[in-house]
Amino acid sequence: MTYLLNIDEAIDRKFLVTKSIKGQAEAGTIIHVMDAEKEKSDLLVTYRVARFNGKFHDYQDYNVKFDDINQFCKWAQPDNFIARNYESFSIKDIQHYIKVKNRTVASFCLPLIIVLAAIIWAVAFLALSGVLRFIVGGALTVVAIVFVFAQFRSQKKKEKMRMYKKISSGWGVVIN
Repeated sequence: MTYLLNIDEAIDRKFLVTKSIKGQAEAGTIIHVMDAEKEKSDLLVTYRVARFNGKFHDYQDYNVKFDDINQFCKWAQPDNFIARNYESFSIKDIQHYIKVKNRTVASFCLPLIIVLAAIIWAVAFLALSGVLRFIVGGALTVVAIVFVFAQFRSQKKKEKMRMYKKISSGWGVVIN
């Protein structure tokens, strides 16, 4: 998903790195984009690691090149929740949050539905006969689809609540 229409919008903003690139900030790190400019066919982004594992980093400038703005948006995304509460989370927590947050219907639900449907139809054809196999297979496939979509929504919600619980523990507020 593209969050920016123009690379100039990224300058002087904080982003959460969501995809590791060799020699650059690892996934789960907050960066501050210092400069971004279009060079010929490439996009050159200069950034600093704003925080690393809850501690301020040495503020060394880093450069990274991308083919286009879409590639940059796949690498780093704006996330105010993580940026504000970065000290409360471990890098492992943030990476798990990114993994769950970036799940899509195509990347999470569709593969599960295909596998479950294949299993359901194989069992229906082996265990049942006649029209009954089609009725049971179709009904169980619909149930599997509903179950997978419910899990998809539930996991995203539970992950956000888990993150809120981590930051709210110091407030004396209990979120159930």
